[in-house]
Formats: sequence, C-alpha cells, structure tokens
Amino acid sequence: MGCAGATAVDFGFYRDTYGGGMGVEAFTGALPAAERHVRWICGGRVPACEADELAYRRAVCAAAEAFAEFGEGQVGGFQIGSFSVTHYDNRGTTGEEQVTYACEKELAGTGLLFCGVR
Repeated sequence: MGCAGATAVDFGFYRDTYGGGMGVEAFTGALPAAERHVRWICGGRVPACEADELAYRRAVCAAAEAFAEFGEGQVGGFQIGSFSVTHYDNRGTTGEEQVTYACEKELAGTGLLFCGVR
C-alpha cells in the first residue's frame, strides 16, 4: 500500500468496481483534475490499509464524476440557442466545492481527510 500504483484509478475500476456510468472519454478527461483534487484533500497522505485504498480510489471516481458534471467554476445556468444565463441560482457554490463534497463522502472515516480542506 501507499505507492502510486496502489491508488491508481482506471476506467475499468470506475465502471466495474465503482459502478460509474460516464463514458470512457468523459472519465479520462476528468481524471487528471480528480486525482489532483483527491491528493489535495488528503494533504498528500496515502492510504495505509486496504479499506483506505478503496475509499481513496472511490473518491477519485466521485471527483471525476463531479468535475465532469459541474466543472470547476460557478454552478448554475442554462442556454437556449445563443441566449444563455449563468449563475441564476448562485449561492456561492462552485464545481470544486461539489467535487470536495463528493470526495468527503467517500473518504469519511478513513483518516485521509486533510483538516485544512475547508
């Protein structure tokens, strides 16, 4: 445990173990940001046991889904033809905050959550 290979996430893990529904292109496009975000949340800590490793990998999958859905900027908006409105229900929520919430759910109870996340 604790090596980069042990925490690596690929599309097979995402689809078969995590149960994700994104296509391979959307997943691989969101994966680099997801991996960076989970490393940041964990404060550079690596999983020390098998259960923590699974939670870490699941957090990467959750982050990838959230980045793919929300992006990194403000959440909210719509577009009809060339007319668009963004942040129509802006309560200060960003895509990054949504990603953090998704990761926290997977990492809860592992000891991997970095105290400085918020």
